[in-house]
Amino acid sequence: MAATGGTTATVVGGSGFAGGELLRLLAGHPGFEVAQATSREYTNKTVGSVHPNLRDLDLRFTPPTDLESVDVLFAAAPHGVAMDHLDEWQAAADTVVDLSADFRLETEAQYSEWYDGHSAPEHLDDAVYALPELSRGDLPGANLIAGGGCNATATILGLLPLQEAGLLDDAHVVVDVKVGSSEGGAGGGPASSHPERSGVVRPYAPTSHRHEAEIEQELGLSVSFTAHAVDMVRGASATCHVFPANGVSGGSEDSSSGVSTGDLWSAYRGTYEHEPFVDVVAGGSGVYRYPEPKAVAGTNGAEVGFELDEDNDRIVAFSAIDNMMKGSAGQAVHAANVALGFEEAAGLDQLGLHPVGSP
Repeated sequence: MAATGGTTATVVGGSGFAGGELLRLLAGHPGFEVAQATSREYTNKTVGSVHPNLRDLDLRFTPPTDLESVDVLFAAAPHGVAMDHLDEWQAAADTVVDLSADFRLETEAQYSEWYDGHSAPEHLDDAVYALPELSRGDLPGANLIAGGGCNATATILGLLPLQEAGLLDDAHVVVDVKVGSSEGGAGGGPASSHPERSGVVRPYAPTSHRHEAEIEQELGLSVSFTAHAVDMVRGASATCHVFPANGVSGGSEDSSSGVSTGDLWSAYRGTYEHEPFVDVVAGGSGVYRYPEPKAVAGTNGAEVGFELDEDNDRIVAFSAIDNMMKGSAGQAVHAANVALGFEEAAGLDQLGLHPVGSP
């Protein structure tokens, strides 16, 4: 399908946080026309009654059982919904972009191990992982696009240059991610309520987080992964401790003596020099010397950086994203832009705010 103005779109699950972000981005996109937003709970209510920032959008929620025929369907439904409804969604739209975990993994066996199985494994081979920095070449013409998880996205972006440079071969990798409360969604439950979330640094997945499966699949390595809930609304910050097999060499450029700072600059610049949404932030001047979620809040941007720890033979890789944008809705729109032939940054040119409180 040619990318022309007025490409029609439906947002299934439009009343949630990710659905609201999708509607915000699509309403400001030069090539998309929002035709429909669905919600069981808020059928016939205006979109603005749920998302106050979208009060000027002349649109009411419709039931998800009454889908219009559109060019693209964005699904922001909970895990398990897409796999049960994909056939009807594909009957209604040429392209389906699913933000849930339902099609991120490649095999039925992975879903049996990490989730609760899969009801439509025949579609797994059709799905393309949505993160353009990783799968740009596979996205054009894709008719099923699977959005990456926010924790996995932050981790992958931080480690990808090291993987491409061969610096993760036989390395031991430990990842610690800190995430905001919006990751739990609009119905996140008691653990996401403000009185419980305020002031915390709470480990909620010390081991066996489901996003480990994505990281290991996409980067081809095993990681030790822990996630913390912190007092932040938007944002995911990944700190990745990498212990290379050959150690590190500090200032030495002799490759036989281990990884050097020059190797790291070459790796990160080589991977991200031409990426429109990734900035390398590694120990510069000022207050924000390393990647910071606050700096990218509300944008599709990602910050990545690194530090070399010569004393402990360690690379510390950092990355920061807005989990609702680069980790969800922004990534989905970016992937759709590539898939449909739009300019990559279309609808995603928002700059961050500074200063900002709870973003």
